Amino acid sequence: MMGVVNVTPDSFSDGGRWYTPGAAVAHGLTLLDEGADLLDVGGESTRPGARRVPVADELARVLPVVEALVGRGAKVSVDTTRARVAQAAVDRGAVLVNDVSGGLADAEMADVVARTGVAYVAMHWRGHADVMDDLADYDDVVTDVRRELAARVAVLRAAGVRDDQVVLDPGLGFAKPGASNWPLLARLPELVADGFPVLVGASRKRFLGHLLEGPDGTVAPPLARDHATAAVSALAAQAGAWCLRVHDVRPTVDAVRVAAAWQAARAGAPDDDLAVDEDAARDPAQAVVAEHGGAGTNEVTPRRAHR
Repeated sequence: MMGVVNVTPDSFSDGGRWYTPGAAVAHGLTLLDEGADLLDVGGESTRPGARRVPVADELARVLPVVEALVGRGAKVSVDTTRARVAQAAVDRGAVLVNDVSGGLADAEMADVVARTGVAYVAMHWRGHADVMDDLADYDDVVTDVRRELAARVAVLRAAGVRDDQVVLDPGLGFAKPGASNWPLLARLPELVADGFPVLVGASRKRFLGHLLEGPDGTVAPPLARDHATAAVSALAAQAGAWCLRVHDVRPTVDAVRVAAAWQAARAGAPDDDLAVDEDAARDPAQAVVAEHGGAGTNEVTPRRAHR
């Protein structure tokens, strides 16, 4: 389970509540207590329409939080599209780089990932937040996303990145209108079958807000989307997702545990086994993260976890 720590003043989901380093660190520790295995620290909003921030600002926001959380024993990922920020975060103990551009925003990113050996999430992406809504033309969204992610994997391999460093993310909500997200979720096993661990980040996304809109057509606000996030995340875990990126951790942890117990019972597991392997029951990523070294290691092996 990946808990989101936004160190930005303009996040779509929390409006800058965790903008100061102290608030961000405290929030990250709370997410750990609620069941997060990884904390994803980001200093640049990717909400629709957001404009880029200077790299110096992103570094100033992210690095103190990464360093402090690593110092408290957390496994930390850095949410960035910039190679310079990724390198600096890894130098301070980040174990994973979560790049929503899949390397397209910075040609030097693949070299950083290859050189450091850090685990790397390559998300499907077609353009920055201020233009992405104009880039949502697909023939078949699942086929197109798989093909474009395969192209990113080819670039990573050419740069010397090992396959066992790579995690793929279908990029829910990025250059995808509401209706395009549901086929990606319903056909998630097709992406899983491509052989890489898959991260799903549906948390508080616009397509859930539209699904939950009121009788008068009012779109549900971000904080009213957490129950739907938990439901989607539990279904994604059953479909083979390796990791779930969420803002509100505890409800999703509980939903995934329910889904895991249900699946175990359906498979005919004895009653004594339904309390099961706590790692697998909490989240598909938990068993993987638990095997890594202590805080400060830059090694994550994002292999497929137990299902």
